[in-house]
Order: sequence, then C-alpha cells, then structure tokens
Amino acid sequence: MNHKTTVLLADDETLMRAGVRAILGAAPDIEVVAEAADGRETVDQALRHRPDVCLLDIRMPRLDGLGAAAELARVLPATAVVMLTTFSEDEYIAGALASGAAGFLLKSGDPRELIAGVRAVAEGGACLSPSVARRVISHLGGGQLGRGVAARARVAELTGREREVLGLVGAGLSNAEIAQRLFLVEGTVKAYVSAILARLGFKNRVQAAILAHEAGLVPAP
Repeated sequence: MNHKTTVLLADDETLMRAGVRAILGAAPDIEVVAEAADGRETVDQALRHRPDVCLLDIRMPRLDGLGAAAELARVLPATAVVMLTTFSEDEYIAGALASGAAGFLLKSGDPRELIAGVRAVAEGGACLSPSVARRVISHLGGGQLGRGVAARARVAELTGREREVLGLVGAGLSNAEIAQRLFLVEGTVKAYVSAILARLGFKNRVQAAILAHEAGLVPAP
C-alpha cells in the first residue's frame, strides 16, 4: 500500500477546517490525521501524530501560527509547515519566512493549489505558486525595482546551473520534478539546492523561491 501524506490542520474557525478537510479528502494520497483550534493544541497534536505536513492559520488564540511554526521547527523539524493566509496580515509574512515555513497558501485560492501544495512540501518542495509569490513580494516591501537589482546582484555569485535550479525552485517544483526537467538525478538536484541555500544564507526553499522571483529567474509556465 502506498504511503499517504498525513496532514494536521490548524485553524480556529470550525467551518474553515471543515472546508479544507473536505478538499484534502478528495485526494486519495492525502489524509488529515488531526485538527487543532489554536497554536498550543497544534504543537500537542503534532507531537502526538507526527504528520508530514502542518497547515497553520496565522491568527489563532493562545499561540499564533508564527509561534507554533517556530516551535514545530524546533521539536519536529521533519514536519513541513505551510501557512494559510488571507494577505491581510502583511506584518506576519516576514516572520513566517524566518520561522522556516515551507510555503504560503491563500484561503481563497484554488482547491487544486491546496492539494498540489501539500504534495509539494511533503516531497521537500515549496508551495509558493507564482501568483502567491507576486503577492508576497509586493506586500513584503516597496521599491520593487530596487529589490530586483539587489536580487540579481545576489544570484550573480551562483553558477549558471545553480541559477537554473533556483529558477525552478521558484516555480515551485520539487527536487524530483527539477531532476526530470534538467535530466539530472534527484540526488544531484538535492546537492544543488543545499549548496544554493548555503551560499545565499537561506533557511528554506521559500526564501530561495522569493529571491528567484525577484531576480527574474522563474521560467514562464
């Protein structure tokens, strides 16, 4: 029997949890194994069930999504954390990146994007679609032209192949998908990604994906 990607769903709105559970339930390879209504319960449930992926609302009582994400990164580093956002919480986005979140999903987004995002982060990828990435970049700061110049300067230190891999990370592809696209073995891609993160001083693929968008490295769909 094939392994199912296990998910913990955390949101203080019961109807939102029910809706997301219904969407994920349509995917035969994904199983919601636990729910939580606040950040503290999220950490407790995650330690009990050890899910592959945690979907966290940003605003929750007792312990918010950022606090829960930071604690999960410490106690369950193998669990990928994805933030559910409405983008009305601009001040939280940078903090979520710093906490090690593997992606961002819009609560109002396409249900197919939610399923694809869960699958991507479970495989070590980032669920930052181009449309979401543009919104994140726009909200994180002004001076888009200046950010682009700075981003291009940062990626200039990478080799041509590393920039190519970085662009595909920005497109949200997993290591396996990048390997297929570039005719490489998956282990080689993993080594490239690790080297890129180390050289750029990033903690995760989401930070790298945003830089790829700012630097104009993401290929057209």
